[in-house]
Order: sequence, then structure tokens, then C-alpha cells
Amino acid sequence: MDLKGKRALVVGGSSGIGLATARLLAARGARVTAAGRDRTKVAALGEGIEGAVLDAASPASLQEYFIGAPSIDLLVLALSGGKGAGSFRSLDIGDLAEGLHAKLLPQLRTAQAALPRLAPEASITFVSAASAGAAIPGTAGLAAINAALEAVVPVLAVELAPIRVNAVSPGLVDTPWWDASPPEVKAGMFEQARKRFPARRVGRPEDLAEVIVTVAANPYMTGTVVTCDGGGRWVSGA
Repeated sequence: MDLKGKRALVVGGSSGIGLATARLLAARGARVTAAGRDRTKVAALGEGIEGAVLDAASPASLQEYFIGAPSIDLLVLALSGGKGAGSFRSLDIGDLAEGLHAKLLPQLRTAQAALPRLAPEASITFVSAASAGAAIPGTAGLAAINAALEAVVPVLAVELAPIRVNAVSPGLVDTPWWDASPPEVKAGMFEQARKRFPARRVGRPEDLAEVIVTVAANPYMTGTVVTCDGGGRWVSGA
């Protein structure tokens, strides 16, 4: 897939799945900007990727960035957050609200702010998570956040046409998202995945990057949520 001549913006592109996606887009020939809040990470992106400091949770930051932004062909929204997990009986709804403000609202806010800069046949690709439909106890809050994100995809695909709108839904992936978890929790989850998932391993950011780039660049794909989870959805809730 040759993306030479295309301009891509990956928001949340300074680490994890977003960074892997930015690197793959650049390798395929696109001119790529990876945006994130952490100046240190943005400054360390390396050759072939332009960096931009952008706080997608801030309307003022988004307005400032997109006023001078060039036309965008491929917009990837890989923003994430770790708030909202835990047993529903004891779930802090305030914590869930923080999760909404860290992932759902910034992704939608960025998509809206970017619209004036999107090329006529551009694509928007959201990154949700398989918790939206996995029915795993302890993830009701995460499911609410990601299911809401996935629900807007077909609506926006129709409303914003011919701009294409899709989402990619990752399963268990070894990214910095897990850094906030106790090491024993991460180790236990990953070992269970290696034993039970049909793919017999945990996902890598590069696995998701391949799917995201394909979805973002395919001119006949819109209104679709693509799951990439190593088959985990078939066993996670068992």
C-alpha cells in the first residue's frame, strides 16, 4: 500500500498503538504528524515523523493547532485513558467520568475540530477497545466509554460522507497503558491470554497499526468497526 502524497495526522501518536501507526504510515510513504501532550515523547519521535504538542482535551489547544494545519487525508485518533475500570458495585462514577474526559470526548472533540482541515475524501479512524463488547466482569465503565465511541461511527459515516469514518477495536495489547497496573495483574492477564486466546499470544502495537492503516486508507471502507483481538472476544467472558 503506497501512501505517497498523503498527509496523515495521528493524535495520541507519541506512544503505543498511535506511535506504531505513525511509523507504519511513514514507512508506507505518507507525510506524518504525530501529536501528543508529552513534549519529551513528541521530541523523541525520530526521523520521518513530524511532532506536534497538542492537548486534545483542550478546545483552545485544538483550535490553535488546526487554524494553521495543512489539509489532512488520514486522521487517526488513538487517544486513550485508564480510568473507569473496576467492579461495578464499587465503581467510582467520578472515575468513570474522568475516563470519558480522557478518551471519548477528546476523540470526538478532535474529530470535530479537524473537519475544516480534512480533504474532501479523507478518513477518520477512531481507536476504541474490545471491552465495548467483551462482557468481562470489572470492565463495565470501560465498556461504556468504548461502546459509546463505536456507536457514533456509522452515524458519522453517513453524516460526514464522503469523508470515511471507521474504528479499530484492539483487544489485549502490550502498550504503556498497562504501566499503571500492578505488575502481577499485567503478568496474570498476559499469561491467561497466551494460554486461552486462539492467537496464543498478546497483541503488539504493530499488529494494530497494520489494521488501522488498512482501514484508514481503504477507499471503500466506512461505517465499520474492525476488531483485532487475537480471538480474545470468544473466550474472555467465559
